[in-house]
Amino acid sequence: MSVVRVVSGGQTGVDRAGLEAAVRLGLSYAGWCPRGGRAEDAPEPPGVRLRFPRLRETDTADPAVRTRLNVRDSDAVLVLRPAHVASPGTDLTLVEAGLLGRPVLVADPRDGRAVRTWLEALPGDVALDVAGPRESECPGVGATALRTLLDVLARRPPGVPGPDRLTAREAP
Repeated sequence: MSVVRVVSGGQTGVDRAGLEAAVRLGLSYAGWCPRGGRAEDAPEPPGVRLRFPRLRETDTADPAVRTRLNVRDSDAVLVLRPAHVASPGTDLTLVEAGLLGRPVLVADPRDGRAVRTWLEALPGDVALDVAGPRESECPGVGATALRTLLDVLARRPPGVPGPDRLTAREAP
């Protein structure tokens, strides 16, 4: 398996970590964001598209539309979510993935081993939808998910140390 593209909508938290990891590692990224590029930390146009210009805007500000399109445009869905965190958008991602028959892994954002094992079992090259709670639902989840994604997507052999002390705010 090889992740050839990260798909995400750019909301704060896990979605943003997926895009940040792709940019830092030189992977392709794509995805849909609500009209105006709206995100928690970027409510005014161009919103998150200022940082991730390859994102496409939906015709509506409804984030559910973005979620459905990102699942549709992916081959597999990785949800990084602590077990105790409620997240309606993440729940919608899981419903859509089930409806479309996408392979799904729901893992703790710190569990790189589970993520790596699952990714290695996927056939061929994949466009990977990276999803999970936003920062307001789970403070710190973006930085945790970013560390895991950088480690797993960098394709280092197991046991080789990866980046440490990275934060979601660091620019590539």
